[in-house]
Amino acid sequence: MGVVSPVGCTVPEFWSALCDGKSGIGDITRFDTEGFTLTRAGQVDDTLLPDALRSDESMDIATRFVLAAAEQAMADSGLPASNIAVTDLGVVLSTNFGGAASGERILAHCHNNSSAAFSDLAEYSFQRAADHVAAACGADGPRTVLSLSCSSGGGAVAHAADLVRAGRAGAVVAAGYDSLSRLAWSGLSALRTMTKDAVRPFDKNRSGTLFSEGAGVLVVEDMEHARARGATIHAELAGWAYNNNAHHMTAPAKEGAGSAAVMAAALELNDIAPDSIQHVNMHGTATKHNDPTETQAVKTVFGDHATNLTITSIKSMIGHMMGAAGTVEAIATILSIRDGVVPPTINHQESDPDCDLDCVFNTRRETSIDAAVSNSAGIGGCNAAVVFRRAADE
Repeated sequence: MGVVSPVGCTVPEFWSALCDGKSGIGDITRFDTEGFTLTRAGQVDDTLLPDALRSDESMDIATRFVLAAAEQAMADSGLPASNIAVTDLGVVLSTNFGGAASGERILAHCHNNSSAAFSDLAEYSFQRAADHVAAACGADGPRTVLSLSCSSGGGAVAHAADLVRAGRAGAVVAAGYDSLSRLAWSGLSALRTMTKDAVRPFDKNRSGTLFSEGAGVLVVEDMEHARARGATIHAELAGWAYNNNAHHMTAPAKEGAGSAAVMAAALELNDIAPDSIQHVNMHGTATKHNDPTETQAVKTVFGDHATNLTITSIKSMIGHMMGAAGTVEAIATILSIRDGVVPPTINHQESDPDCDLDCVFNTRRETSIDAAVSNSAGIGGCNAAVVFRRAADE
């Protein structure tokens, strides 16, 4: 696993900050915010990136985020290119905005009636980061880029698992990434889902989300393949699914029907009993519509067992990491299983009767977790869910 986030640029830093309930939200300095009403987000301290990536301005900043996280994940996996047949290693990337900073430079050239640099044209492409990651990881297997709005990261993990299960790859680098940019912020502001306040998932006083940047990377591998080489296995990816509501461009389906369907499908893939799950890492955007519909979706899938689940939304601390949200939340879910800790949903003030699950508010909770779900949903009706459980001994 590898992480670049507003609260840390390594997995241990990220996890420690989450467990301590630290917020990564602050004033935007990544771009000029003149003309915007809302100017707070979760920004990465890019001085913490590896020196070679921090100084390489020929590469889009978002690509540098995902490369830094991929470098961590590959080191953690023990799969450097020299130790694996390159045709066995695939890459699945997910993003909402790709190389948006490079895209802005192209627009500036257009505005000035000048020619855009070839490097900017190349770096803006959604495919370009996948090229960089594949080269850095020595991956010559299947290569895919997904853009499934806010469920992109979860979709990347699910698609990686599909490739492994189908025998198309022995292992896959599943990565989500995005960066803050004026171009992206313009579109996000138009959605009118952001808050002037703190991000308060499942709170009666919630008023919206705030967006952020970074990357999350997981190496998804066939279990026998991993055991044969003596890899450290953090968790078993036991179920996965992705779908679409086919309902509305921005509004969630009634009673969270799409989210319920995708979580149910993820559990059913390998006949996982709903009552074997102890924890759900929720999408939890703190918007008026998402939180109650996601609550209803959990109740639909888990029935009476829903009241036994611990839930949380780490977006309260790190904001909505766009294309990276699903991958960093998957990593947090795995770490909750590993350490028996559910990080808090901070900023809670007042309970909402429409969001009445057992949310871990304000202070982390220690509890035994053998299996957990990470749920994602997005604009355009995209949904993804992944199920993790503690890896059994051989």
